[in-house]
Amino acid sequence: MGQDYSVTAKVYKTADSGDWSIEDMFEYFKKHGAMRVSDLHIKIGVQPTFRVDGDLMKLRGQVVTREIAEKLIFPLLGEKQMAEFRAKNNVDCSYQFGELQFRINVFIDNDGIVAAIRALGLDIPKLEDIGFPNDVYKDIVKLQNGLVLLTGITGAGKSTTIASFLDRICEKKACRIISLEDPIEYILKQKNSVVSQREVGRDVSSFVAGLKAMMREDPDVIFVGEMRDAETIAMTLMAAETGHLVFSTLHTRDVTGTVTRILDYFPSSRQDEVRNQLSLGLAYVICQKLIPKKDGTGRLICMEVLNNNNYACANIIRTGKIEQLYSQLQTKTKNKPEENMMTFEYHLAKLVKLGKIDLLEAKKWVNDHQCFIDAMNTLMV
Repeated sequence: MGQDYSVTAKVYKTADSGDWSIEDMFEYFKKHGAMRVSDLHIKIGVQPTFRVDGDLMKLRGQVVTREIAEKLIFPLLGEKQMAEFRAKNNVDCSYQFGELQFRINVFIDNDGIVAAIRALGLDIPKLEDIGFPNDVYKDIVKLQNGLVLLTGITGAGKSTTIASFLDRICEKKACRIISLEDPIEYILKQKNSVVSQREVGRDVSSFVAGLKAMMREDPDVIFVGEMRDAETIAMTLMAAETGHLVFSTLHTRDVTGTVTRILDYFPSSRQDEVRNQLSLGLAYVICQKLIPKKDGTGRLICMEVLNNNNYACANIIRTGKIEQLYSQLQTKTKNKPEENMMTFEYHLAKLVKLGKIDLLEAKKWVNDHQCFIDAMNTLMV
């Protein structure tokens, strides 16, 4: 980190709150909570911009210049991160401020240096407080092996949900948990389990290298931060097939899109092999979105859930009839371990009927408008 940069330097002039440092901006997250204020964007040519309840809100103050941007962003980077940024014009890192952990991406655009900063609470929420539509989380915690995928767009709370699962498993079981993250987001406490968290780029060169090494490290539970390429996906599936409980993430919006995305990473010559691996190794897919509450006090989670621990879903995946998965989500909805499935539209309709989400807001987020209408017409709450 350059000696001329400090996280406490008051380098940004606000319109009505005096001069702010980058840590003053982090205080804004603490004041309003990371569940409401999720991100901060620092970019040359505009005011620092927070994401509040999913919407962007600019600070009232001066436009960020190159000098201001560097003085706000560079104090967050260590010497290694600065060197990587200079070499690649892009770097990921993390920063802890009080009870908050921040995930930071610094990059270059047409105007110069930019930072996208995501807030993560150090206190991991309980699974009961996440907002699951049924008791599926209880079934997942009991799993001994298989792949559990959390999917959704950036900022949908995937990392938080997985951290809650790992924290509960760490509390309830005496097992070995190893994670590969880029960067590490939530810090897991050593409870009844033994936990090792490895950061890609710092502790290991890549997800693939970490997975190869992990097979010799006696893990029971594995967390792969993101399945980014075919080789990582193949090794993640192999880990699930060989008796490990594996958690990972993908940026997909629904169950069918998740399965299709995984298959699309591979050439047609390997599709049959991968479909067979998925049918055997995949345990659950949970797709989630964060929807603004009707009362304006934050956001609620809405989920689509696939339980692949039954013959029907596994056979659909194995035979490549992926479009038929949605009908399973619609019919296998009883709150019991062999079912516990739900469409996104059904959960969204339920939240509308309960008065937690506004109908017009809900319509902005649906994947299938007709299925949402059908759910609204048939659901009794």
